[in-house]
Amino acid sequence: MTLHAIIIGEKAKEPLHYVERVRAVKGKGLEGDRYFYGQGTFNKPPLSQDVREVSILPFESLAECNRRLGSDLDFLDLRRNLVIKNFDASLLEDKIFTIGTAKFRIVRTCPPCRYLSRLLDEDMMKGLKYIGGYRALIVQSGMIHVGDKIIY
Repeated sequence: MTLHAIIIGEKAKEPLHYVERVRAVKGKGLEGDRYFYGQGTFNKPPLSQDVREVSILPFESLAECNRRLGSDLDFLDLRRNLVIKNFDASLLEDKIFTIGTAKFRIVRTCPPCRYLSRLLDEDMMKGLKYIGGYRALIVQSGMIHVGDKIIY
């Protein structure tokens, strides 16, 4: 498994962008991202904030989503932070894993939401059903870079 892309954006509802590296901060998220600053769309009570640090998308999900919808979406459109090639959640479940010098733990799935459907004017509930990714906590702060291997 390899980190293919890092995606962040400073404010809710604004376009996201790719970065080559980022600091993952325990208890906060990815430095420079909307959830790090508490500015994400879902940074509102009563929603649990302890699952908002990092979102992960398997690289292969984009092609399947585009196939299902007959669309040409980009990873940026799916609004997940980390895109991982050859992702296998079964190898990471209930484990702490390393990307760069940071450590993470998956805490739940990241199913598609109606907000993403409204934003893209696409049926993302259909497009990302069962392939929407995962949410993870940062267990140890550190730097991550595109191309880093996932060590478990």
